[in-house]
Amino acid sequence: MKPSLEKLYKFFKLEIDRGLDNHAVMGGLERMLGPWENEARADNLDEDLIQFVVNRIQDYQRLSPSSRAEILEGVWKRIQRSEEIPESLPVNQISDQVVDNASSVPSGEKEAIHDMPVTTTKSDLATNQMEESEVELSSDSALGKKTEQMSKKEVEPAALSAPVTVLTGVGPRLAQNLSRLGIRTLHDLLYYFPRRYDDYTKLKPINRLFYGDEVTVIGTVQSINKRNIRNGRDQIVEAVVSDGTGSLRLTWFNQIWIVKRLHAGAHIVLSGKLEQYLGRLVMNNPEWEPLEQQQLSTNRIVPVYPLTAQITQRWLRRTMNQVVTYWAPRLYDPLPEKIRLSAELMEISTALMQAHFPDSWDSLNAAQQRLAFDEILLLQLGVLRQKYHWQERTAQVFEATQRWMQVQIDRLPFELTNAQKRALEDIQNDLSAGHPMNRLIQGDVGSGKTVIAALAIALVTQHSAQAALMAPTSILAEQHYQQMLKILAGTNFEIKEVQPSEETIPAPPLRVDEIRLMIGATPEVEKEQIRQDLKNGTIKLVVGTHALLEDPVQFSNLQLAIIDEQHRFGVEQRAILRQKGDNPHILVMTATPIPRSLALTVYGDLDLSVIEELPPGRQPVATYALLPRERERVYSLIRSQIEQGRQAFIIYPLIEESEKSEAKAAVDEYDRLQTDCFPELRLGLLHGRMRPDEKDEVMTDFRNGNFDILISTSVIEVGVDVPNATVMLIEGANHFGLAQLHQFRGRVGRGADKSYCILIPDHSDAADNERLQVMTATNDGFVLAEKDLEQRGPGQFLGTRQSGFSELQVANLTDLQLIEKARHYARVIFEEDNELALPEYQLLKEALERAWGGVQGDIS
Repeated sequence: MKPSLEKLYKFFKLEIDRGLDNHAVMGGLERMLGPWENEARADNLDEDLIQFVVNRIQDYQRLSPSSRAEILEGVWKRIQRSEEIPESLPVNQISDQVVDNASSVPSGEKEAIHDMPVTTTKSDLATNQMEESEVELSSDSALGKKTEQMSKKEVEPAALSAPVTVLTGVGPRLAQNLSRLGIRTLHDLLYYFPRRYDDYTKLKPINRLFYGDEVTVIGTVQSINKRNIRNGRDQIVEAVVSDGTGSLRLTWFNQIWIVKRLHAGAHIVLSGKLEQYLGRLVMNNPEWEPLEQQQLSTNRIVPVYPLTAQITQRWLRRTMNQVVTYWAPRLYDPLPEKIRLSAELMEISTALMQAHFPDSWDSLNAAQQRLAFDEILLLQLGVLRQKYHWQERTAQVFEATQRWMQVQIDRLPFELTNAQKRALEDIQNDLSAGHPMNRLIQGDVGSGKTVIAALAIALVTQHSAQAALMAPTSILAEQHYQQMLKILAGTNFEIKEVQPSEETIPAPPLRVDEIRLMIGATPEVEKEQIRQDLKNGTIKLVVGTHALLEDPVQFSNLQLAIIDEQHRFGVEQRAILRQKGDNPHILVMTATPIPRSLALTVYGDLDLSVIEELPPGRQPVATYALLPRERERVYSLIRSQIEQGRQAFIIYPLIEESEKSEAKAAVDEYDRLQTDCFPELRLGLLHGRMRPDEKDEVMTDFRNGNFDILISTSVIEVGVDVPNATVMLIEGANHFGLAQLHQFRGRVGRGADKSYCILIPDHSDAADNERLQVMTATNDGFVLAEKDLEQRGPGQFLGTRQSGFSELQVANLTDLQLIEKARHYARVIFEEDNELALPEYQLLKEALERAWGGVQGDIS
């Protein structure tokens, strides 16, 4: 029998053995037609016969089981007549009951009957390490039998929450390994998606292979052996496969188990990339499977999953396939059909199957769109619910006349920018609305957020209320304290000179003794006095760190809580601060520019004010990317600036040198710079292993001018104000993201003098790094934030999310079109039923609770 007909016979026979379920070939029997046509022509089959086979099989998936049996039998009889082949197709093996009953069973249920959850006969760990060399699949698992007797509604919630140990062959040790991947339940398995896909759909005869091709080949093993290399420490398995058109050499490194699995004469499907060895084509470490077996690793778009120790790709792929095939068709779709059809989305069961084992790239894209839509929709519904519950509450109203606010603005020694005025107007409207403010002020470094916060504090405290300002570090809290003293109490503040014709400007809003600082270093005696004065209302504004969250701290009438660099505080910390008052107004500030797409999703529960302007006269920081060999030029610049009375930062990506990294380290470079480069200058050292009080002491000394140069790791990122610093040198700049680089750059240029930011990568090749080039092109933090989101993904931004929403797995936060679409339908659903109480929204409500970890009502 010719190879192409032998292959067709095996496909047909496997299809019959499977009960005509159209799974002999992944994606359906018709998927093999294209590759088979080419092989049939290579075998010189009659063109009419080839077209007959193609025409009869191409609609196979639409046929009933009885019609499928007739088609296979008819096609094979035609082949027998044309090619004089004696082998008959064993169609009579199909029982009448299977053919008759199968037509009345929904396809998803029928597939489930054939493909129960994974079962193996060996111990969990050994089976996986052996690459399933002796795995046996069975439909007799206890879970399978039990759930087959249940109704669909009974199965889904209970079974999917079951631990992975319900799968036969998955014991405690393998379950522990899976848990490192975040897989603990059957639901986790369903939603554990591939990190990439390899395209092995291109089936070719061996004589048409070319170097560099990534292809699938079907052939027969001619020979297989193993041999030792490298003085016997390693072994290599070599095989030769032929398909009648030619032969191909295969090699596997240290995979001796393959010798036990493969033997001469075995028919296999293998996929991989063609390479050359001594002028001959070879495949190194190809994926392979027996031809008779359902193909998961060859001849298809193959999923590649993230792995951990003791979990192999082939084992996880097979496990995933059987779990997904069995459970996905049994899932209820949480999205009401009217929403799904309107949004033109795939059903969830189909999306899950296609996301794991796609039939085509189009199917994969459609599946990912559906899954990403669900993630954004649930995120949006969660933040809308949080915003709704927060705004349902009442809060004290704080109003100020236009004249009163103008008087406060006139006290400032500078003009507010238009963006600052808009942010201030937003805050005034919030404070007078009667429900708690929940606003985020987003502004680049030096844009003037603190001044707006101070004016909000002035407004609230004029009504005998209290305010709290919390910063992530003691040094930042102290910096804010000094600024509040200047703005609100008039200390060391240049008040505008009043002309005789003007009204006399009144005294500052607060006295010095009404503003206090409470940090870890504050003496306990002083802390106790502050606690008493907060409780009796004497203190109107307290500035501090997490010390403000300690239980003994009680307020008389806390009405405004301001959080700076709010991504440094978790949901629990913000909730504690909120509980210190009676529905206080919340204002959060960040100097990290947030891309619009992210603001629309993660910060959907916050009202957003953007200060996109810098105060007039603020000079952009001159930014350059230099080669490592140009480092001495930068040292000369630093010396020159220090001679003029300025200071400099030098940032390193590591604390200490590592054998695994070429990056320079702060501790080692500090010693080198002090000894070899700047022996006459005063150098300070700052890194993450120092105690908080040590860090504060170093930063205070640098700010006070006791050091000329500060050597630091990334702990310097968050906003300490040192106006005298004019040079920022970032070593190993290619290790940092755009947001981090921009934050580093924001540490200089805070005074009136021209400032510089120099980026030096580890090696010359990295000088063309895209991030470095973008940094030299713009000082606009919002442009950089969008670029950073594109280049590095949402991971760093998701740390700022407003609650415990689970990590996004599929959604790409650069896809504004999808985000807008999900936001639209979230609003449609919420406006119709903000409690998701209608029967059609019950499953969606359950999905929402799962996604948000049970977080309801009160928010961060």
